[in-house]
Amino acid sequence: MAQTHAKLVIIGSGPAGYTAAIYAARAMLEPVLISGLQPGGQLTITTDVENYPGFADVIQGPWLMDQMRAQAEHVGTRMVSDYVSKVDLSARPFRLECDSGDVWLADALVIATGAQAKWLGLPSEEAFQGAGVSACATCDGFFFRGKEVVVVGGGNTAVEEALYLANLAAKVTLVHRRDGLRAEKILQDRLFAHPKIAVRWNAAVEEICGGGTPRAVTHVRLKDTTTGAVDELRADGVFIAIGHKPATELFAGQLPTKQGGYLVVEPGTTRTAIPGVFAAGDVADDVYRQAVTAAGLGCMAALEAEKFLAEHASDPAVRAEERKHEQMIGAWE
Repeated sequence: MAQTHAKLVIIGSGPAGYTAAIYAARAMLEPVLISGLQPGGQLTITTDVENYPGFADVIQGPWLMDQMRAQAEHVGTRMVSDYVSKVDLSARPFRLECDSGDVWLADALVIATGAQAKWLGLPSEEAFQGAGVSACATCDGFFFRGKEVVVVGGGNTAVEEALYLANLAAKVTLVHRRDGLRAEKILQDRLFAHPKIAVRWNAAVEEICGGGTPRAVTHVRLKDTTTGAVDELRADGVFIAIGHKPATELFAGQLPTKQGGYLVVEPGTTRTAIPGVFAAGDVADDVYRQAVTAAGLGCMAALEAEKFLAEHASDPAVRAEERKHEQMIGAWE
């Protein structure tokens, strides 16, 4: 087991984590980025990306993440392929324990662990991800202009996705397994009033179907949740909108969360309730959930961490405590 002290540790390796690393490294903070189970985050399972600024042509999500990682390494970030399994935020330096057995002590911490879209769990859903199945209308709706799409869900997210897609697609069908929506009344009113949106009540997606070269969705097989009857609905794209799950289990009981499990930050900042701990990207953002906003929040987190470390480095009591920890580490090693 190795125990290492660092000025700044970043947990997570999506756009927020990599951007925080780039800014922190250029500020000479010598950041350590622990990549986690899915290096690159959700963009590694995204194919065509057309809305990230700076690229006239469509780019690939995994390629974009590779470029961000390479840039972060180039400016001096230390990349660690490990998974943080336990954190102690009760005192500085913060203590992070990894699956490998290694322990990191961090003067400041950026949490960029992201969020995962919730899926239906169908084999066909996984087979067509990136080929007609998506969990983000803002990201992928543009590719379905003038086509017919299905949105699955019944909450605010599903209704908002359907309304957004109605501006692009020829027809939108909202599929919901119950006979009423959970979405806010004002959103429901807009949905029901839209001429391009239809609703299939009491219906569940049993299978997403398609084929060809390249693979593409052609229709969905629906099952009536009351009668059990099965029928098919034409669709060029299927958008799963049943929510997201932020990766915040690691911080349960140590940092406050809001509805849905997202970390609470001070409005207009990435500062959490614990000084020196910052949260950036989808782990705290339950509104936008875009790569470009995650990158922006990563930049903010790094700048705020730099300011925090500069202010606390001038505090003799804090520096004395940190020196004591460093001496203890040296003795353990």
